[in-house]
Amino acid sequence: MEYLKWSYQDQIATITIERPPANALSSGLLRELSTVLDEIEPNRDIGVIVIHGEGRFFSAGADIKEFTTVTSAEGFANLGQYGQDLFDRMEKFPKPIIAAIHGAALGGGLELAMACHIRYVSENAKLGLPELQLGLIPGFAGTQRLPKYVGVARAAEMLFTSDPISGLEAVQFGLANRAFPESQLLEETYKLAGKIAKKSPGSIQAVIELLNYAKTEEFYKGTERETELFGEVFVSQDAKEGIQAFLEKRKPNFKGV
Repeated sequence: MEYLKWSYQDQIATITIERPPANALSSGLLRELSTVLDEIEPNRDIGVIVIHGEGRFFSAGADIKEFTTVTSAEGFANLGQYGQDLFDRMEKFPKPIIAAIHGAALGGGLELAMACHIRYVSENAKLGLPELQLGLIPGFAGTQRLPKYVGVARAAEMLFTSDPISGLEAVQFGLANRAFPESQLLEETYKLAGKIAKKSPGSIQAVIELLNYAKTEEFYKGTERETELFGEVFVSQDAKEGIQAFLEKRKPNFKGV
């Protein structure tokens, strides 16, 4: 593994994102995550998964530099579809997945966290979907999951402004389960994981299946349309300007084309 490491102990698997400095979600990292899930799923010695980031962040977003290598709307749509399918698999995964979020979970990083069954956060973590700041839109079902947790009005504010919320606000708004000082985050996450690991795997798997009935037909229609628009927006002139401005560390000059 180039971008991830994983191990397990006492029925708890730990997946650590290791892609400094920002733990950006490249397509290679997503493929590795899929491979790790393939290895964990049949392992009867594992009952719960904890995902966290090494270093300063959980994940500060997608790999913007990788975006410059994709040239067509179809290519961007395919990238979005792969992420959507992986995160849908995570929500339906037969073993509970807990995200332990510190530092920042932004863009694709928050979309990854939202696909986990439970989110524990550090009190000062930053969570948001800042894609519009680059003239882009979320592509891994962020537009469909965020309003499910925080409501449509709050999701609209977060998306339109690109402003992140704190870990404490994330709990207040329903995006995260509980917040802790960063020094206590992993300890508390493993306490929760250990409690869940003692439950019957069969009953846990049944509840996960039942919880997914809350994902309506409209949710999947929304993710399908998000994939299409993800591709269309990415080949616009504004998107090219937004990406270039990000790489050059300047403010973008959007012209509506």
